[in-house]
Amino acid sequence: MNTNKLKIFNDPIYGFIQISDESIYDIIEHPYFQRLRRINQLGLTYMVYPGAIHTRFQHSMGAMNLMKSTLLSLKDKGINISTEEVLAAQQAILLHDIGHGPFSHTLERHLLYRTSHEKVGSLLLEAINKDLGGILDTAIAINKNSYHKKFLHQLVSSQLDMDRLDYLKRDSYFTGVSEGVIGTDRLIKMLNVIDDQLVVEAKGIYSVEKFLVARRIMYWQVYLHKTVLSAEQLLIEIIKRARVLSKTDSRISSSPELNLFLRNKIDAEQLIEKDLLSKFASIDDFDIMFAIKEWSKHKDKTLSLLCKNILERHIPKVIIQKEKFDQNAIQKLKKKVAKTYEISIDEAAHFVYSGIASNRAYNQKADKIFIQEKNRTLVDITTASDNFNIRSLSAPVSKFYLCYPKEFHIGDTKI
Repeated sequence: MNTNKLKIFNDPIYGFIQISDESIYDIIEHPYFQRLRRINQLGLTYMVYPGAIHTRFQHSMGAMNLMKSTLLSLKDKGINISTEEVLAAQQAILLHDIGHGPFSHTLERHLLYRTSHEKVGSLLLEAINKDLGGILDTAIAINKNSYHKKFLHQLVSSQLDMDRLDYLKRDSYFTGVSEGVIGTDRLIKMLNVIDDQLVVEAKGIYSVEKFLVARRIMYWQVYLHKTVLSAEQLLIEIIKRARVLSKTDSRISSSPELNLFLRNKIDAEQLIEKDLLSKFASIDDFDIMFAIKEWSKHKDKTLSLLCKNILERHIPKVIIQKEKFDQNAIQKLKKKVAKTYEISIDEAAHFVYSGIASNRAYNQKADKIFIQEKNRTLVDITTASDNFNIRSLSAPVSKFYLCYPKEFHIGDTKI
């Protein structure tokens, strides 16, 4: 039976997104890609912004739409891009997030040992390519930056790529944080390629400035919002506790696949050697939430309370400051929690924890954003801009945070 593979998706951000090649449809239909429908783009951010329940699937489709628009715009400017390269670049950006695990960045490196989502994505890309008869060879080369036209990789992964253009606009829309709104249409029209380098034409400099400022605001107001940090760390503590108990308690109830990764330290090499890639790719947000609901009834007081806290949104209180917290004071707080909850000091560490949140809107040491002057000279955005704030955005900003149960009031005690 013939299937119409040239579908149209209705996206709340861009309107209709048309699939113009059958290979794109085949990728979307692959089980590994369909899994992205069940992974939240922003983890537990919906606990602060209720509308933030959009998925990695939606984001990937949006990024692909921007990639197509950008490539057609560059072709109109005389940039040599073949039909095959247009398709491969769309395939590459469509699959750029394929390696994300449950709740996106939140549980990265907590279900897999020393393995990033980029590494998992690379393995899944190879697997999908094999299933689809090798149609992704060029897309994989673009993602790895081994393809001879380097600007195509920059469109997938750089400081002004299609990934960032979509997630800023999409996350702003679904959270309702209007400060993150950026002009993607103008930014795309201002892009050009000079000597295989992706650049922005001089008249687009203010759009780039707005993009960088919007990114900084979104990080502190959304991605690194203090309550989001606390909620996501709470989820991490749940997984840590479940991992400890799973070694000795066969009654830790979860899906067989999640149970496998809780009980064992599995890294990227083992994913291949032991043929576990498909098992990891079957785990999504639903597995985690089902397990949390089950664990909320577990006899282990610590695990049960942690799970009830996240189900009932009893998020730990957060203090943020510029200086490091006093470790002795934190230890005293842990002892207080341990005594009140009648648990050990080690278990109290699941309820009292500290960390550091860092953000740098623009990294001058990474793949730079170049502005193309009228004489075709390329100048870094921080030099080309007359906005002092843009130069300051290249400096990393770090904040220290401490989370603890709300019922333990520490008042003005210096910690």
